[in-house]
Formats: sequence, structure tokens, C-alpha cells
Amino acid sequence: MRNPRGALVLTAGLGTRLRPLTDVRAKPAIPVAGEPMVRRIIAWLAANGVVDLVLNLHHRPDTVTAVVGDGSDLGVRVRYSWEQPVVLGTGGGPRQALPILGAETFLIVNGDTLTDLQLRPLAGAHAASGALVTLALVPNREPVRYGGVRLDEERRVTGFVARGPAAEGSYHFIGVQVAHAEAFRPLAAGVPINSIGGAYDTLIATRPGSIHGYVCDTAFWDIGTALDYWNTSCAFMRGDGDDWVARGQRLRVEASARVTRSILWDDVEVGPDCTLDECIVADGVRVPAGAHYRRVVLVGAKDGGLRVSPLAG
Repeated sequence: MRNPRGALVLTAGLGTRLRPLTDVRAKPAIPVAGEPMVRRIIAWLAANGVVDLVLNLHHRPDTVTAVVGDGSDLGVRVRYSWEQPVVLGTGGGPRQALPILGAETFLIVNGDTLTDLQLRPLAGAHAASGALVTLALVPNREPVRYGGVRLDEERRVTGFVARGPAAEGSYHFIGVQVAHAEAFRPLAAGVPINSIGGAYDTLIATRPGSIHGYVCDTAFWDIGTALDYWNTSCAFMRGDGDDWVARGQRLRVEASARVTRSILWDDVEVGPDCTLDECIVADGVRVPAGAHYRRVVLVGAKDGGLRVSPLAG
């Protein structure tokens, strides 16, 4: 079974749990080990033969388009679905993008999750099931942290459960799915609605068996909070040693500064005699001489100073 050649990458979300970093960039434009996350997602899709992409946009759209463009340098074609004045959600976003996608079957990929999932087996499972939607799932090993997906013995999705005791023994959706346009076409155009907790729940109730799960044991990296983001970057930077630094572009770090296990975005300046350990430093930040920070997020303030927040999950 061939993969769908088209995909919608969901890049319109507000990224509220990742603030204040998402005040600077949309979450998919945030760099992981020096490369914007959305470019990593696109490169993975291209390696799996998916070359016709639509990205939906709402929050800080300029930061996404600036790092993706038309996708030609990554070997794909990228077009954009604009969501204004409100973000349309994980159900309404695909509904609006249907005319641009121009395909009956396509992938939907969350713009804030990285995975090495092989797409051909997922596409094969979808075709064999006859479902409208097939979700890529792994066993939910952290039910206290993640809500879950319930399956029956035929791997049909029977419902979604909140995190906590109800999620024990469930499956975790890793943000990749194959969908048929018919799952979204009945939705009202321009009306915000989510898929899980909205449109998919209705499908389960009215058309049992229309949503299936594809259970695998692939790797995935979640970037929900600042701590998640730091941990994911750490995983990608392990080959650079224990004192790794994820470096952006146009950096100026004084020789007397010590920077370890930290993420520096673009146009960052670190003054003399500074210490940064396990920190995230956003675009354009100037860390003053002699400053010492550990396990914090540094974002520029409107008055030219710094906003400092804990590195929290």
C-alpha cells in the first residue's frame, strides 16, 4: 500500500502551555537541535514519499512561513490554509483545508510532535480497515500525564479518556493519522471544532467503526511544555556530549561565558562572565555581563529587559 502523497500539517495552534516561548515563535517554528521543528517534520514526510503539503496558519504565521517558504529546498510543495480571525481547531482546520488538499485520503500530522514512524504500514492498516480515520497509537505508558484512546478487539476506536486512572490500559495518540475527506466534509465551514473531543466523538457515536487505531511501538517526542522541549532537545543533542549547546544563527557568546546544556535561538548575545546552565534563550535576547541563570527560560521584554520564567513541565 502506497502512502498518501498529501498531508496537512497542523501548525495553527496557540501553544499556550509553551508560553512565553510561543509569544516569540509559533510552536512548530521552534528549533529542535538547531532545526525548526516543522522542517524536521517536513523532512520526515518527504523521506516517506509525502511531497504535497498544506500547513494551516493562525498564531505567529510569519515565523512558520519564514522557515518553510514553498518547501522546495526540502523537496516538497507547500501551500498554506489561513485561519482568521479564529483558530479552527483540529477538526475545523482540516475542514477548511479540504479544497487546497484536493485529495480524498491524506495524512494529518500534528506540528508539535516528532516521530520516526514508518508511514507505509499505517497507510496499509487504514486501507485494510475501511475506516474514515486511522490514528497512529502507542501504549499509554504515562496515563497520569496523557489522556488515552480506547480500542475494542478489532482495533476500532470506542472512545477517548482523560488523563488519570481512566487512561490506564489505554493507547496514546502520537499525532499522526490517515483520514478521508468524508470525516470532515459534513462539518460547518469556518466553525471551530476539535477532532478528539468533538468531531471524532460524533463519528464514533453515529458511525461505529469509522475510526480505527494502528498500534505500533515507534519513538516519539512530545513538545507540550518548556520542560518537554528541553528534554526533546537533550535527546537530539546527546551525541554532542554532556555539556551540549543547541545553537541558532548569528550568535555572540563571549569567551569568558560558560553555557552548558542550553538552547540558544537566533541573534542571541551572551555577555562576559555569564553562566547559563539548562536554559532556553529565545530570539534576540541579550544576556548581560556577569549574569547567572540555571533552569530558566529567557525571553526579551518590551522594555528591552528580560522576562525570566522557570523551566517547568
